Amino acid sequence: MKTLLTGHSRGLGDALARDLLGRGHHLLGLGRSGNAALAHDFPQHFSEQALDLSDLAALTRWLAGVQLRDFLADADQAVLINNAGMLQPVGPLGSQGDADIARALALNLGAPLILADAFVAATGHCTDRRIVHISSGAARNAYAGWSVYGATKAGLDQHARAVALEQLPGLRIASLAPGVVDTDMQAEVRASDAADFPQHARFAALKADGQLSTPASAARRLADHLLGERFGQSVDGDLRSL
Repeated sequence: MKTLLTGHSRGLGDALARDLLGRGHHLLGLGRSGNAALAHDFPQHFSEQALDLSDLAALTRWLAGVQLRDFLADADQAVLINNAGMLQPVGPLGSQGDADIARALALNLGAPLILADAFVAATGHCTDRRIVHISSGAARNAYAGWSVYGATKAGLDQHARAVALEQLPGLRIASLAPGVVDTDMQAEVRASDAADFPQHARFAALKADGQLSTPASAARRLADHLLGERFGQSVDGDLRSL
């Protein structure tokens, strides 16, 4: 199994990489930061490419090369996990800033759609190919202060719904919310100003009450579903209910 994973350096991405490498996958990580621990622990099956996925020009230049096609060339089964994302800008409309909005749109939505297109183009020979977008409850429930984040995640959901209708040979796709996971993004949520994010107290309480999933447990649940026969039946689900 060949797996392409974005945002593999920390949090859920690092946990997913470890879980899948432990299952024998050959994994190519894409991200701005590397993961030396994965390279040390899985030298035969892990490779990575330093790439700022919010820089769509850099992404398209990389895709014009041969690394992705070469990585997938001998695969019979292949997976793309669009995990990289960012929460910022947090705050009401009028305070978000054009540069921060553009970066969030590129990283959270533009890069996943571009990679999905390139992945499908490079895997026409595969009998089993799967794409999962890491979505969020914010895609389906609006939160004041998270208009940009929620809109980008909702875009991933709609992309998966439309692609599923295309019924491309051998392709399954889903946009899945992993639940509330104890990652750096959750720490960022708790550090945000309540004036910018009125739900601040609720998310702080989840941490205080021990209601956050660990990255390892969320990764295991996601990998089990991603690799199972039921993957793709729920195109825009929540892992906690699958």
